Amino acid sequence: MVNPPIRLLIAASGTGGHLFPAIALAEKLPEYNIEWLGVPNRLETQLVPGTYPLNTVAVEGFQQGLSLGSVRILWKLMAAILEVRRILKQGKFQGVFTTGGYIAGPAVIAARSLGLPVVFHESNALPGKVTRFFGPWCNAVAIGFDVTAKYLLRTKTVCVGTPVRSQFLDQESDNTLDLPVPDGVPLIVVFGGSQGAVAVNKLVRQSADALFQTGAYIVHLTGDNDPDINSLQHPQYIALPFYHNMAALLRRANLAISRSGAGSLTELAVCGTPAILIPYPFAAEDHQSYNAEVFTKAGAALSFKQSDLTPEIFTTQVLNLLQSPAELAKMAEQSKAIAVPDSADKLAALVKEVMGNQ
Repeated sequence: MVNPPIRLLIAASGTGGHLFPAIALAEKLPEYNIEWLGVPNRLETQLVPGTYPLNTVAVEGFQQGLSLGSVRILWKLMAAILEVRRILKQGKFQGVFTTGGYIAGPAVIAARSLGLPVVFHESNALPGKVTRFFGPWCNAVAIGFDVTAKYLLRTKTVCVGTPVRSQFLDQESDNTLDLPVPDGVPLIVVFGGSQGAVAVNKLVRQSADALFQTGAYIVHLTGDNDPDINSLQHPQYIALPFYHNMAALLRRANLAISRSGAGSLTELAVCGTPAILIPYPFAAEDHQSYNAEVFTKAGAALSFKQSDLTPEIFTTQVLNLLQSPAELAKMAEQSKAIAVPDSADKLAALVKEVMGNQ
C-alpha cells in the first residue's frame, strides 16, 4: 500500500530573504503536498499563488511581543495562533517549515501545540530574536553559517547553508545579459537587496565619474524607493529598479557593491563575485555586520560601516580593487569557497528526516 504524500505547511513571509530559500526548498520536495502560510499584502501574495495554495493570517510586530509587548500585539498573536491551529487541523498537515519573521511565532506555537514537527531555517550569522526564542521548541534549526550555532546552544542545529533561487544553479540557464554592457569592460554591479538602499545609491552616484574614467560600466539596481533614480545619465551607467536575471549579472560582474543581507551574500558566494559590503546600519541587532564579518574573515569581501564611508574613501577602495585583478581573483575564489550550492538538497534531506520520510 502506497503512503499518501506528506502534507507540509511552509510559513515564510515578507521579504525575498525569507521567501526565496523556502521556495527553493519546496522545489526539492515534489513528492510533498505543500501549502503556504503568509501575511496579507506581503511579497508572498505575488510569488506563491499559482504554485502553492496560500493561507494568510494577520500578524505583525511579533518580535516586540517577545518582551512585555502591547495588549494589541498579544491579542493579535493569540488570534493568529488559533487560526494557524485551525489551518493545520483542517488541512491535516503533518509538519511545518519556517524561515522566521513575524509568521514564525504563530506557526511554531500552533504546530507544537498539536504535536507536529517543525524545522526552522535561519540564514543570518546572528540568529534573530524569534529564532533564539523558538529554536529550542523546534525539532531542528537549519543554519546558513557555522558560526550561528554558538548563539543557539539549547537548540539542535544543522549547518546546510542558505538555498538560492534555481536560476543561480541551472548550468543550462542563459548567462547572456540583455543589457548594453560591452564584452571585456570592467563591470560594477550595485544592489541593496529587495528593498534597495538609498544611502548606498547616493554614494555610488557621487563616485561615478571617477569610476567611469577607468572604462568601468555600472549596473545600478536602485530598488523602487529611490527618488533620484534618474538623476545620473551616462553612457556607462544603467539604472534599473530591479533586474530579472540576477545570476547572469553577478557572474559577469567584476565587483559588486551590496548590503549584507543573508540572501544577497548567498547569491554573491554562489556566483563567486568579489564585493564591497556596506551593512544596513538599522538592521535588527546590527545582524548584517555579523553576516559581512563571515565574508571579510574569509577574504571574500571588504566591509565598511556606512557612517565611515565618504565618496572619496569609497572611490579609492573601488579603484584599488579594479586595478588589482589578482586581488579580485583571490576574493572570487574565497567567495566560492563559502558557497553551499547544494544547500536546498541538504535542507530537503533534513526536512525529510524530521518528517519521517527518508
